[in-house]
Amino acid sequence: MEANFTSTITVDKTPHEVFNAIINVRGWWSEEITGNSSNVGDVFDYQYGDVHRSKMKLIEVIPNKVVVWHVLENYFNFTEDEEEWTDDKILFEISELDGKTQMQMTHVGLTPHNECYNACNDGWTFYIQTSLKNLIETGKGMPNAKNVTRTETEKKLTGK
Repeated sequence: MEANFTSTITVDKTPHEVFNAIINVRGWWSEEITGNSSNVGDVFDYQYGDVHRSKMKLIEVIPNKVVVWHVLENYFNFTEDEEEWTDDKILFEISELDGKTQMQMTHVGLTPHNECYNACNDGWTFYIQTSLKNLIETGKGMPNAKNVTRTETEKKLTGK
């Protein structure tokens, strides 16, 4: 069985601060999120141009401990199976570790077998290790901005 994608960060902030950053999806993933992303039953839509669209439902929320999204719908324009991710779960687990807070994000269903794995690995790594971590530590993440072209966002992601 192949391992699911996982990304872990450790910050010198409280579990409450980490939790609040996770549910502020517009602050670290995309400013174009529509819908709510804080409570069980909330549904939000993510869109990145014509490249990627997702509909997420929060199926578990334990303040300062756990947030779980269920991918209700997903579309990629760059994979043969345009619906990769559909029915996957994205799990954020918060724990205290040596006086700091650790957050582990696991995308259950995203494995090296997926066609999008390399692109998705790079994307999630940026959004967790850089954008979400910056939001937690400084109050400012690096989400996809509203109305930014794909080329501008790719430059931001790649530094080129």
